[in-house]
Amino acid sequence: MNPFKILELEPRFDLDLDAAEHRHRELSRALHPDRFVGRPASERRLALSRAIEVNEAWRTLRDPVRRAEALLNLHGIDSGETSSAKADPELLMEMMEQREALAETRASKDLPRLRDLSATMRDRQARVLDALTKAFSHDPQTALPVLAELRYVRRFLEEASALEDELL
Repeated sequence: MNPFKILELEPRFDLDLDAAEHRHRELSRALHPDRFVGRPASERRLALSRAIEVNEAWRTLRDPVRRAEALLNLHGIDSGETSSAKADPELLMEMMEQREALAETRASKDLPRLRDLSATMRDRQARVLDALTKAFSHDPQTALPVLAELRYVRRFLEEASALEDELL
């Protein structure tokens, strides 16, 4: 599936998400089942199938990890987590230290510290997203290690968010 083609958008990482969402809504309205009442079953099935594709394309493009994977796949580059290049040992050490800090924060129930860790990681995520934009504009192959870093950052932020919910 090519989500860019389905939503009729230029394949690029620095996508205008507002425009993509607008396109998704337009297509969703056009494919809504109410518009196909009274039509032959084959047309209803086709519209439903297309609506499912449009929704899946939007889910893919609004998520930066999935959008990067889709772009890499368009360039013929395997982007699965198990097939991607090995993560940089320095990154792995740094993320291990961040996870240890998160574990300490969980044990101490230190909400202000958790929020500081999360803010630092959100800043890092913004830098990584910028780096992905640059990588895709120059050489998509160089996006693989950056995508790996984004996956680590996102997992950390998801865990931090769950911990914050737990502490509140």
